[in-house]
Amino acid sequence: MVRTLLVRGMLVGLLAGLLAFIFARIFAEPLIDQAIAFEHHIHELASDPPDPELVSRAVQSTFGLLTGTVVYSTVIGGVFALVFAFAYGRLGRVGPRSTAATLATIAFVVLFLVPQIKYPANPPAIGDLETIRARTALYFAMIAWSVAAAVTALFVGRRLLHRLGVWNASLCGGALYILAVALAMLALPAVNEVPQNFPATLLWQFRTASLGGHVVLLATLGLVFGPLAEHQILGARRSTARLHHAS
Repeated sequence: MVRTLLVRGMLVGLLAGLLAFIFARIFAEPLIDQAIAFEHHIHELASDPPDPELVSRAVQSTFGLLTGTVVYSTVIGGVFALVFAFAYGRLGRVGPRSTAATLATIAFVVLFLVPQIKYPANPPAIGDLETIRARTALYFAMIAWSVAAAVTALFVGRRLLHRLGVWNASLCGGALYILAVALAMLALPAVNEVPQNFPATLLWQFRTASLGGHVVLLATLGLVFGPLAEHQILGARRSTARLHHAS
């Protein structure tokens, strides 16, 4: 059954990638064009030649964006299905649809929302090429910390479940996660390479669109994969019941 769930997760991830591509084309790509125009304007004022394009902007915003988004989302869909297969039945008396929706919400918060609060996405005109490796390492360090904090909070919440009840144990686990990520945000260095004259509205809209693309991805996984998993699980149960009845 895990193999079937994996295939369905990847197919839903493919669908999510197509939807995320449409979202990015409508909301994110125009903002990137504006950011690139701002960068070119700065180069013109400084009489510096713009950086050469290794891949044309037309390819980046169409075929390149589609390929990257679909491949990324398909992989995420497969991982989501494997996590669902492990988590189902371990979250209490929660059905497949609720399990998928819960996992999608947790994944969005832990993997995208919290890390981007500390290190928000920036358009192409922002950031020094010499610091890109350091900035990338810090971002992934924040993701790793967020995941570790979430796993620890889940473990502590489960240990307190029988003693405090579902509600209080969940509050304790959530408080532990918030405390852990708050400490990480204080400990990790800040990165601020936004030019003073960069339009604040453009920056805010780009960061919102970046998070919006992940909302589309995780919402599709949570809402579409759940019914497919439910159909698979219920079908497997009916087949098992028929076998027992026949024997």
